[in-house]
Amino acid sequence: MIEFFFDCSSPWTYLAFHNIQPMAAELDVAIRWRPFLVGGVFNTVNPSVYEARRTPVPAKAAYMLKDLQDWARLAGLKIGMPPSVFPVNSVKVMRACLALEPEGKLAAFATAAFEAYWGEDKDISRDEVVAELCERVGVAPPALFAAIAEQPIKDALRANTEELIARGGFGSPTIFVDGQDMYFGNDRLPLVRAAIERRKAGG
Repeated sequence: MIEFFFDCSSPWTYLAFHNIQPMAAELDVAIRWRPFLVGGVFNTVNPSVYEARRTPVPAKAAYMLKDLQDWARLAGLKIGMPPSVFPVNSVKVMRACLALEPEGKLAAFATAAFEAYWGEDKDISRDEVVAELCERVGVAPPALFAAIAEQPIKDALRANTEELIARGGFGSPTIFVDGQDMYFGNDRLPLVRAAIERRKAGG
């Protein structure tokens, strides 16, 4: 019932990734995790993100940092902002999420990546950090690195990115309820909850 398109390079996605899991469990609905590359989406349909980074509105930027910390405090998460490396190249960890899905370790690995980047200020583009994430979730690093170099994994990540664009998405996180009903951002989770409750009630 829920599709969650995500990229670990986004702090707001970290919040939503964390917050949606207990909500889905409470509502007894499954989450289908959909890793993608948010940079590919920005390049194709939302280049205004880059301009906003180049010429930020000072008051808006200051409020955004406060807002992020307010949400992090509410969720019980540590989110350091800005991290030492930003934006980060997340392609390896996003491919890894796809490669680990058949083992049932996608969510655990993504959690470790979010924690390492946003909580510990580690550069998740670096091989040694990816290897550390493997160890945290009980995955052999050589096997993981071999898997993320395979063309089917590369193609799957590209396909997810292209699919999100085709379905009207423009950033991370993007959430779909029942395939058609789209929501964007951590702060839309109350609306996601309401949509699911309506469907369960037959509305």
